Amino acid sequence: MSLGGFSAPWWLLLFVFVAALIAGYVVVMAERKRRLLRFANLPLLERVAPKGPGGIRHVAPALLLVSLIFFVIGMAGPTAEQRLPRNRATVMLVVDVSLSMEATDVRPSRLAAAQAAATSFVENMTPGINLGLISFAGTATVLVSPTTDRDGVVRAIERLELAEATATGDAIFAALNAIDGFATVISGADGPPPARIVLMTDGKQTVPNTDPDSPRGGFAAARVAKNRGVPISTISFGTENGTVTINGKTTDVPVDDAAMREIAELSGGEFHKAASAEELRQVYETLGEQIGFEIKHMDASRPWLILGTLVLLCAVAGSLVISQRVP
Repeated sequence: MSLGGFSAPWWLLLFVFVAALIAGYVVVMAERKRRLLRFANLPLLERVAPKGPGGIRHVAPALLLVSLIFFVIGMAGPTAEQRLPRNRATVMLVVDVSLSMEATDVRPSRLAAAQAAATSFVENMTPGINLGLISFAGTATVLVSPTTDRDGVVRAIERLELAEATATGDAIFAALNAIDGFATVISGADGPPPARIVLMTDGKQTVPNTDPDSPRGGFAAARVAKNRGVPISTISFGTENGTVTINGKTTDVPVDDAAMREIAELSGGEFHKAASAEELRQVYETLGEQIGFEIKHMDASRPWLILGTLVLLCAVAGSLVISQRVP
């Protein structure tokens, strides 16, 4: 039983009363012994008096005091951290399918590794979360609107196809629009559900231009996401040595870690780096834990009250057996 705090800590003041009982018991026992030594003829008493229970007579009172300690802790409302699934969250998985994803610096290719890791991420996501999928190259396409149906998302991941250019900002704006549209449908008394964007890309923005601060750029979109309370978890996927061959020409396609880190920071999210298929899988596992579950402080008084009751019953039983009376 771990303690994460108390919901009603003022009940712990009763420990003063428990301490007073302990001190009172010690004083009473000492006074009783003093009176016995004062008025008794010890040699005669040892010959005629029945042998007492000795130190065992203190067991029942000790158990009684221990039960009081457990009861006080239980009344103070102890709390403990519990890992609970999120059942009202929306997650948009945004995957880069630009031609640079054909690079083989990550085996068998960046795209194939991304598909395998994303599929595992989707299949292991908490069932209650609404998950959507967007692919982007020169434009962003909503392949699957937020849903709890994982099979549709997995099939869409398997059918991802490469295209030219990288419109990072457009992809983020498309994800925000999908989140807003879904929120209008399922918003309840508690307001729209919490949302997050998971953005995986391997290169620099090229559409509408290379300036991420332009109105349709990645940085501008990240600021909008921040204002709407939608953090972006970015995954910079690939290495600095990636190359692709297009129309017979080999082109370097290094990852753009700096831009992905900036987008994450501007939106209030987290940046992740993955330079291999295994690292990408681990990143997705970490995100699955962060997104799919939350840690809450829940009431943990029941075990303490049960212990207090059991120890109290032992105290009563012990007193009946040892001294034939209830303490």
